[in-house]
Amino acid sequence: MSRLLHRDTVPPVPAAELTARSADGSRIHVELHGPEGAPAVVLAHGWTCNTRFWDAQIRDLAADHRVIAYDQRGHGLTPEPGPGGYSTNALADDLEAVLAATLAPGRRAVLAGHSMGGMTVMAAAARPGLREHAAAVLLCSTGSTRLAAEARVLPLRAGALRTRITTAVLGAKAPLGPVNPVSRKILKYATMGAGSAPDRVDACARIVHACPRRARVEWGHVLAELDLAAGVRELRVPTAVIAGTDDRLTPPVHARAIAAALPVGLGLTELAGMGHMTPVEAPEAVTAKIRELVTRYVATGTAAERKAATAEKEDVA
Repeated sequence: MSRLLHRDTVPPVPAAELTARSADGSRIHVELHGPEGAPAVVLAHGWTCNTRFWDAQIRDLAADHRVIAYDQRGHGLTPEPGPGGYSTNALADDLEAVLAATLAPGRRAVLAGHSMGGMTVMAAAARPGLREHAAAVLLCSTGSTRLAAEARVLPLRAGALRTRITTAVLGAKAPLGPVNPVSRKILKYATMGAGSAPDRVDACARIVHACPRRARVEWGHVLAELDLAAGVRELRVPTAVIAGTDDRLTPPVHARAIAAALPVGLGLTELAGMGHMTPVEAPEAVTAKIRELVTRYVATGTAAERKAATAEKEDVA
């Protein structure tokens, strides 16, 4: 049973909260969970979501990790953006701002991004801030290009008509309305596997329906025109990829293309029967992969740094 909590129950309590300032002055809401000196993990959520999307991961990892989660611009507790507006460049700026605000110079972390959060990491791949702070990356249920063309939400044959309608849906201005049995059924069909538990469907519905309409629409336009293929090739840190076999929004064809193009790829894990919301649908698998990356690329380095610092002090003495 998932320990993911809804917005109307008590969410994981952060050890601290802060506001990062992006390059255009936009304020980015950041939560910090777990021990300050523990190995660090940074979580970037996807389109129409917020930090609550990661509740299962936060509750598990915060016992022995410093977990840093933030709301993308226009989502959750992060207000509408400044002059930088909505763009992949702005996503990269925001991630760099969060890393600079939460990690000391040279401190490295595992970066995990779901959907648009993964796109954020790809957009920032060549940025100095990412290269300084990223020890390893996990990309969950994401794509780098041709999102509208490859999406299978609409039961139509692949082609120009389906692409045009999907593009229109991504930028649709109609309100989502309240969470009810009909809206849950629609959300489950579009974003989750057929076997998803009702509590997990309800949790995702509450998160998605809480997204401000303007952010949903503006980011929908960005996603429809997305092209981050160059960012994949610039992601020069160890990177693992996770995808659901039944993902209609970013079908596994995206994950396979990304995994094949990564300079330091760690392979692709395809989760049978899972849809687009893998951190919620399969929280144990996603959390286990994050822990694996921390153990391999962060915890060892942290121990080595401590050993070197102790030796240096002994030499001085």
